Amino acid sequence: MSPKLKIDKILVANRGEIAVRIMRSAQELGLKVVGIYEETDKEAYHIMRADEVVCVGPGPRRDYLSIDRIIEVAKQTGAQAIHPGYGFLSENPDFPEACTNEGLVFVGPPPEVIRNMGSKVIARRLAMESGIPVIPASAVLSPGSQGDQEALAFAAEHGYPLMIKAVSGGGGRGIRQVEDDKMLLAGLQQSRSEALLCFGNDEIYLEKCIFRPRHIEVQILADTFGNVVHLGTRNCSIQRRHQKLIEIAPGGLRPALEQEICQAAVRLAQTARYLSAGTVEFLVGADDSIYFLEVNTRIQVEHTVTEVVTGIDIIREQLRIAEGEPISFSQDQVAERGFAIQVRINAEDPKNNFLANPGVLQVYQSPGGPGVRLDGAIYQGYEITPYYDSLLVKLTVYGFTWAEAVQRLARSLRGFLILGVKTTIPYFQQIVRDPDFIAMNFDTSYIDDHPQLLDYQETEREVDKIARLIAEINAFGKNPYA
Repeated sequence: MSPKLKIDKILVANRGEIAVRIMRSAQELGLKVVGIYEETDKEAYHIMRADEVVCVGPGPRRDYLSIDRIIEVAKQTGAQAIHPGYGFLSENPDFPEACTNEGLVFVGPPPEVIRNMGSKVIARRLAMESGIPVIPASAVLSPGSQGDQEALAFAAEHGYPLMIKAVSGGGGRGIRQVEDDKMLLAGLQQSRSEALLCFGNDEIYLEKCIFRPRHIEVQILADTFGNVVHLGTRNCSIQRRHQKLIEIAPGGLRPALEQEICQAAVRLAQTARYLSAGTVEFLVGADDSIYFLEVNTRIQVEHTVTEVVTGIDIIREQLRIAEGEPISFSQDQVAERGFAIQVRINAEDPKNNFLANPGVLQVYQSPGGPGVRLDGAIYQGYEITPYYDSLLVKLTVYGFTWAEAVQRLARSLRGFLILGVKTTIPYFQQIVRDPDFIAMNFDTSYIDDHPQLLDYQETEREVDKIARLIAEINAFGKNPYA
């Protein structure tokens, strides 16, 4: 148990919507917030929401990754704690280690937990120690031709399809599915190169592919008093190339299976001596068999759906835990009610392989009304640059029933008016009309099984004419929204 400490000021080591999200909870608790930005990101919305801002360098992206510079800013501004958000430095164990060495509080797990959970090999071992089934996998493959032979031997024993996975990292990088020996040998080198580029570690291994699973994850919280609670499940099965597109809470499992998978997540967190917020991810087979997948040692993009169905502010709990306070509720006080769905509105062109589509937001209007939550960091006149994430806004809707949530999602998608860049909205409008989605009949093969979702008519060119007229009317300046 750590001693209690009083945090008065916190630095948010991130940008965009997650930085704004963290700032809101911190400011509700009466904390002052320091925001950081790169020169290439000086028009970012999160800068406007901070109490104090500091430029960390010219950018792009590299200065958001500078541990030394961020810690220097924290000390200069008198911040006692740093929240990493997601992405960037959030899963780099060197960051919390450096914070601790400089007398700063890292709002997240300690470095040894991040290091252990970041290694899929160690995480698998801890899962097995917790009595959780794991997917059959190889040892870390040797480099060169020896690794090729090890991979072929594993394939001969377990059969195809197989997954090649990076030992470090996450977010779908370094992962590829292979169907035969030729694809396997080609994929080994590709995954090694991608893993080295993304994570600085080219170690890879093989995993048996589970046929048409559901991707289910469990949100956990753990404090310094040894308390570990779960906040139920999320269904993240609708993904493209292992990148989540739609997230749903709860996960839609039968009650006994939901209880089993949540208890498994708590056991693993206890075994790993976890602290703060995290997500334990599983694959659930067609026969309801469960397999441990990985642990994400940070706040997740999709945490909003859990907050909506439980009423619990996860960031607020993270900040309390960082101050040495216990979790503010017990397990029996957690209840999931209704359904929440989150979609990520990105500046991407779905018809062009979801390629990022930077540009100026000539017009931005958003939906509202009952059961609608928006987490964004954009405003009319804001320029979407090619340097950062293409996420514009996360739309989360709530319904007392699944049908109501789907209907509300459809209505909310129609309520957006975004001109100047292509977005993923038309693609999601196709999904909410799809009979399988409406019936909650989907697994990780959903996107591949529904190529017709891309068969929609583009209308952006017509409305761009209107956009130019509105842009002239608004030529006096930008219009940030709160």
